[in-house]
Amino acid sequence: MHLPTEHPTSIHTSERPAAPSDQFNHLQGLFEKSFKAARVGVWECSLPDETLTWTDTVFEFFDLPPQTPLARADIVALYTPESREKLTVARNAAIEEGNGFTLDAEIITAKGNSRWIRITAIVERSEGRSVRIFGMKQDITAEKAMVDNIRRLAEIDALTGLASRTKFESIFNEICTSPTHMQYGLLLLDLDGFKAINDTLGHQSGDECLREAGNRLTKALPDAVLISRIGGDEFAVIHSCESAKHLQDLGNRIVQSLEWFWAPSSLTRLKISASVGGAVIKKGAVSNDVFALADRALYAAKAGGKNRFEIVKRDNFSMSAA
Repeated sequence: MHLPTEHPTSIHTSERPAAPSDQFNHLQGLFEKSFKAARVGVWECSLPDETLTWTDTVFEFFDLPPQTPLARADIVALYTPESREKLTVARNAAIEEGNGFTLDAEIITAKGNSRWIRITAIVERSEGRSVRIFGMKQDITAEKAMVDNIRRLAEIDALTGLASRTKFESIFNEICTSPTHMQYGLLLLDLDGFKAINDTLGHQSGDECLREAGNRLTKALPDAVLISRIGGDEFAVIHSCESAKHLQDLGNRIVQSLEWFWAPSSLTRLKISASVGGAVIKKGAVSNDVFALADRALYAAKAGGKNRFEIVKRDNFSMSAA
């Protein structure tokens, strides 16, 4: 099987037609232009001697001059450690089993540029042995940046700049299922008096108040694992937590920091405070159960007069006021 070429000098093949037709030249030219436009290059590696052959575009990906002598060990060293490990696992499995693979990998080029490439690999076998591995490499740096940006936007609450509910749920579930022995606490809170701000001063003032609440939370708990706005005037905090007493201290700190007068003008001054509920996240906890406990504590804080912290103990669901 002969590899497609991007340029007559890009790759050496054993034979070429002596006098290719005009139609063949036309199709080959279209093929080359399409590959270049798509930022796709072709590669192969013979086995077991590990001899590499690249088309010119692949050299461009790695910021190497075309026809630079290639040593596979030197090229593999240009992959980031995480991508290098994934490539090694996928490649070894493909060679052993005769299957192909697709992998997105990050490289640091010969000029120090970070770039993402999508590797597509096919294994050719003869008499039960893998004799070469070949395929395509495509520059997906721009695609990766766009996807990462979309993901970041999905993980950030646009109004406050805090983590979004989506991000909160991801981290919360991860912590609940983590095998680590480190213990965490979950704190849920609502702003007391927030509805009056929206009703009296309008939603723009309400938005400014929510941003201020987010700033106060961030300053009060600088070591929090995550501070998130999970909806409306509802916030969630995940924090390392050594004990119920530690969680209570964290809850009290939130209550104190979120008690203030919202005064957008000299004529208006409305009291803001927070009701906070907490639960300890123990190892192996079920996320829904922990959230329900913290939510129950939050309800107790509101029922107990607001502007306070409550914690619900898992063992007997008893409530203790801060």
